Amino acid sequence: MAAFSSLTSLFLLIFFLFCLHACMIAASSDDSHETYIVHLSKSQKPSLFTTHHDWYSSMLSSLSPLSTDRQQPTTKLLYTYEHAIHGFAARLNISQAAELRRHHGILSVVPDSIRQLQTTRTPYFMGLADFFGLWPVSNYAKDVVIGVLDTGSWPDHPSFSDENLPPVPSYWKGECETTSDFPSTSCNKKLIGARAYYREYEEQMKKSIEQMGESKLPWDFKGHGTHTASTAAGSAVKNAGLYEYAKGEARGMAIKARIAAYKVCWRGGCFDSDILAGINQAISDGVHVISLSVGGKQAREYDLDPIAIGAFSAMEQGIVTSCSAGNSGPLPYTADNIAPWILTVGASTIDREFPADVVLGDGRIFSGVSLYSGLPLSDAQIPLVYAANCGSKFCFQGKLDPSKVKGKIVVCDRGGNITGAAKGWAVKHDGGVGMIHADTEEYAISGEDLRAEAHLIPATMVGITAGDKIKSYLKSHPSSATATIIFRGTVTGNSISAPRVAAFSSRGPNLITPEILKPDVIAPGVNILAGWTRLAGPSSLENIDKRRVNFNIMSGTSMACPHVSGLAALLHKAFPDWTPAAIKSALMTTAYNVDNRGNNIMDISTGKESIPFGHGSGHVDPNKALNPGLVYDMGTSDYVGFLCTIGYSPTKIAVFVKDRSVPVDCNAQKLESVGDLNYPSFSVAFSRSKKAAKHKRVVKNVGSKSDVVYDVKVNAPQFVEVRVSPSKLIFCKGKDALSYEVLFTRAALEEIGDIESGFGSLDWSDGEHLVRSPIAVRFQGK
Repeated sequence: MAAFSSLTSLFLLIFFLFCLHACMIAASSDDSHETYIVHLSKSQKPSLFTTHHDWYSSMLSSLSPLSTDRQQPTTKLLYTYEHAIHGFAARLNISQAAELRRHHGILSVVPDSIRQLQTTRTPYFMGLADFFGLWPVSNYAKDVVIGVLDTGSWPDHPSFSDENLPPVPSYWKGECETTSDFPSTSCNKKLIGARAYYREYEEQMKKSIEQMGESKLPWDFKGHGTHTASTAAGSAVKNAGLYEYAKGEARGMAIKARIAAYKVCWRGGCFDSDILAGINQAISDGVHVISLSVGGKQAREYDLDPIAIGAFSAMEQGIVTSCSAGNSGPLPYTADNIAPWILTVGASTIDREFPADVVLGDGRIFSGVSLYSGLPLSDAQIPLVYAANCGSKFCFQGKLDPSKVKGKIVVCDRGGNITGAAKGWAVKHDGGVGMIHADTEEYAISGEDLRAEAHLIPATMVGITAGDKIKSYLKSHPSSATATIIFRGTVTGNSISAPRVAAFSSRGPNLITPEILKPDVIAPGVNILAGWTRLAGPSSLENIDKRRVNFNIMSGTSMACPHVSGLAALLHKAFPDWTPAAIKSALMTTAYNVDNRGNNIMDISTGKESIPFGHGSGHVDPNKALNPGLVYDMGTSDYVGFLCTIGYSPTKIAVFVKDRSVPVDCNAQKLESVGDLNYPSFSVAFSRSKKAAKHKRVVKNVGSKSDVVYDVKVNAPQFVEVRVSPSKLIFCKGKDALSYEVLFTRAALEEIGDIESGFGSLDWSDGEHLVRSPIAVRFQGK
């Protein structure tokens, strides 16, 4: 009995000590402080407080002093915010944070979190990672060669470092054009080729390259070529950024791929024959991917388009050609580079912005964007004027009245075919101290499309609505209007809805072949950080901007294209036997259509949900493209059949196949309909007489399982019935390709009414893979 009593006492003692230890841990945990960001409703400030700061301080002082050390302050106010958010950041313990959440006016209390320095951010935004997915599986596209046709390159750029790269592959046949001013050391194991093509440019300009102040060497005088090449395949560079903006590690999509730079564009433009010479050389040299961020004002017939023709030849050699869709959006029928054998890329936003707010004298704040880096404006209000009242609403240099703009912030309207940076320079030249670049209904058809620029003067760009309100304020205060501009730096994360389709990104429908949906995909193309030449300033204002930077931030489908070029290189490395069509199919059928908040991707130009004529199949998803399940494959004969079907004669088709001695037999190769081209998306054009359309497809199983069953799911466009036969695809060993048919039937025209188009999707799934094809229909001739 005594022994039992002793054991009981010992157990109780151990239990007591355990409970005491747990309580101490709990108390310690409860008492430990961390930083919380507190969001408040500005309008809920009690009237007894003069300022929001007083309100915040009072709120903190009212919290329970739960610190076990009574000598230590129980709270600490770190920051107060009045523009980015309304609220503050403070050091609190867990209990105080919970108590604060119950206060009147609190919107949320969120623990602060550490954020690591990021890249140009696009690899992170697209889900690329070092420890899983497409990057490690493809070994970062080691030894794949990307031919970039652009403005040349800046060889000494850190993005073109060849550190840790093995020798140049033996299959590479290209070279660097070297002179005393461009020695052989300009190229290395990363930049393995550099050539220039300018003959037609000289002819058109009627001057030699030297007379125009340019160089026949592959040096990049504009920056565009360095930017696109480093986006596609730049080596990792730590501490990159444009001044204080977008700081982090910069990486191209395929950091171990090799780059061959073909300089085909000059200050005066890019001419077809020079471009075609570049494509020709790239094919000869042995590139695996051609990246071409060049386009015209309007798509041309394929046989009249040197890029389409050159890309056809590249396709025959197994080379993927990735091209920008153009920057003529949001007008319809503006997509360029739309041949079905080209991978056509539109532009989207990422979850990063560079806010710079206008604060008016009456206290109102309007959001803008800017990449200005320099001395900020003072917090004090500065006189504000409208450029239209000072000689030139577009702020043309030499047209402003210095006596009216000196010492003032000037509101300049967008337009006049000059950049915001150029307008800011004109304001600075005439004595102005700041500039607000205001979008206008007169110029813009693209919604709130804001462009961040590397201004030479404190400046920001605001949208149409904000611009109109600022000018209304000026009108009502003609002699007393004031303002200032507050620069907020870099903002990232889910507070920014992304991706969204850029307003400038060119749109479908396909002008030449309505049955082929274009663009194919969208990719990051807004405010993209990448390498820059040392021969131009970040604003690209020649002879004015003397600043020199290693990295610059630019927007355009030119920036979107090399992202996809790099992804194509990664897929080529992972699947060297895949055709260009299979790589394209993998990127298209795995693309996504929702943003980082789980909502459908929005279109900046309309403020509404985007449609396939804007985003094609959707936003590229690199890691899902690594395992697409099924692919829609094609080769030369398929495209020749397509050309026959759209009415091209053997003579026209000879331009592509390059052999008139053996005429193409269109009777044998012609498809039943244009819609039968084995494309990964569907586009149907109905007319008064055309009530139905049947499209045939063949899919190839590239998944890991040979015995697998795919079921179809259809989201039919409004007023269209969609029937798929068969509704199951049963793959087995030795049978990896299966066909199916889709019958589209429209409703009566009277029922359709004024509706012009409709959209849906066709999905095949085996439970692991989702192979998605968008459906776009148009109702014409009603």
